[in-house]
Amino acid sequence: MDQRIIDLYDEYTHAPLPRRVFLERLAALAGSAAAIPAILSAIEPNYARAAIVGEDDTRLAAEKVSFQGATGDVAGYLARPKLADKAPAVIVIHENRGLNAYVEDVTRRLATEGFVALAPDLLSPLGGTPQDPDKARELIGQLDGDKTVNNLIAAMSYLMAYRYSSAKVGAVGFCWGGGMVNRLALKAPDLKAGVAFYGPTPDPALVTTVKAPLMLHYAGLDQRINAGIPAYDEALKKAGVEHQIHMYEGVNHAFHNDTSAERYNKEAADLAWKRTVEFLKTKLA
Repeated sequence: MDQRIIDLYDEYTHAPLPRRVFLERLAALAGSAAAIPAILSAIEPNYARAAIVGEDDTRLAAEKVSFQGATGDVAGYLARPKLADKAPAVIVIHENRGLNAYVEDVTRRLATEGFVALAPDLLSPLGGTPQDPDKARELIGQLDGDKTVNNLIAAMSYLMAYRYSSAKVGAVGFCWGGGMVNRLALKAPDLKAGVAFYGPTPDPALVTTVKAPLMLHYAGLDQRINAGIPAYDEALKKAGVEHQIHMYEGVNHAFHNDTSAERYNKEAADLAWKRTVEFLKTKLA
């Protein structure tokens, strides 16, 4: 697919552009409006693809949960290995589309690796994740960032007290959620490890408070996010923060999201996931 179309879609999902403007620009790039349905089917998420680990997997116990957050009750999706008495815990932080089938599937994948995994619905203060992803993106923009981080700290407390948890908690996030991992690391000294997939970087001047080791995954074609890497890397080095940066050349933002056929890159996604699981197992042991 023409990289200009993928870049336009990234602008649409993150600026964000009104859908009408996005479709007008897309028609211009594609040469006609007739090509739009095929393009959208390849580039927009199709959550029917999000079933690498099914809800009926007999190795797992999965359920909807809620916990008391800074803004009231926060809903979430929790998965754990059935046979583990105590396991390290990981918060899974969703993209700007909220808690959807892809995020729930990632949560189950972590559970098959031996973790208690909790995906909070951080749109809970605004009524929870809607079915319409455009509406979810609008709502994400209305969240108070500091209160959202405090809800993640509350999720950490929930997991530390959870009966099947070893009380060691890490976090992994994607896109907007990757940025929230970076922000959580600034405020949560008890966080044992953080993994951010193509997440926006925080103010480099604030990283002196980071205690958790970090693993940061980036997409080579993701110019919008990658612009912040050098200053963040330098600040982490100066602060003595243990961190790893992995750049996956030739792939797009959201390369791990297998529900978007055109942006997903299996080779990069598999390698990043392998690195993530090994990192979390080591840091949360």
